[in-house]
Amino acid sequence: MLERTPAHVRPGTRVLVTGAARGIGAALATQLASHGARVAFTGIEPDALEAAASAADSPSYALDVSDRDAVDEVVDRVAADFGGLDVVVANAGIARQLPMTGGDPSVMERMLEVNTLGAYYTARAAARHVAHPGGYLLMTSSLAAAVHLPLLGAYSASKAAVEAVGDTLRIELRPDGARVGVAYFAELDTEMTSRGFDTGAAHALLGSRGTLSGLGSLPQAVDRIERAIARRSRTVCAPPWVRPVVPLRHLAQRAVELRGFPNLREALEVARSEDAPWTTPQSDGRPSARHGEHAR
Repeated sequence: MLERTPAHVRPGTRVLVTGAARGIGAALATQLASHGARVAFTGIEPDALEAAASAADSPSYALDVSDRDAVDEVVDRVAADFGGLDVVVANAGIARQLPMTGGDPSVMERMLEVNTLGAYYTARAAARHVAHPGGYLLMTSSLAAAVHLPLLGAYSASKAAVEAVGDTLRIELRPDGARVGVAYFAELDTEMTSRGFDTGAAHALLGSRGTLSGLGSLPQAVDRIERAIARRSRTVCAPPWVRPVVPLRHLAQRAVELRGFPNLREALEVARSEDAPWTTPQSDGRPSARHGEHAR
């Protein structure tokens, strides 16, 4: 008789999730906790983070993933508090539109700091704790790593780098028995998506459509992520149609280019002068790794 493939994490699994104050991170951490995992919620928004963690009866830790020392400190502290780690999800990320010419270069710089370096710092700190049989590290990339669109160049570059880090770690951690997965998401029904596409440039580019491919279900995506964690999968994709697009990325990229964007020139002009918000609010100062420990 074939063993049933697990769809849920095992009770007692020790998990750390970055970017767990809202969106995918909060939904995933909450669901894992509801299935018996011990979950550390980490993030930069103290009130939202504490509320999400408290609702799941789990500890929270203030963490800006672009601060390498803070990442080392918090990951080590969670591992000490939990008596080790089995799963780490490098989920924290931000987005903001940026035309490649005429845009604000600080947007690219901050995107790389948070999305790329933040994921790398998290993986670097977590590797020594998950480097054991049964250990699993999930790197949150994006479909944007594979298919590149106007105004999303900075986001695509940052997430393509996350994919590369994850692919490399998969090879390097294999001798220890740990596995590494890379997650590819299209537009999901989250605040990050709604904020990202609620700009003058996006409206000019997309018109009444609102999004590029429509909104995927967040609960369905979280189910897929949990299943991937339980199976220690190599990849996880959501919505389901993303899975065949990733390996066919060159064809998909060509299709996007041939399709074109009739209002692209107008959208770029709007973007060059528009003060668009970050999809996740950025504080002027970095939260201390010493604050928020075990907040309920």
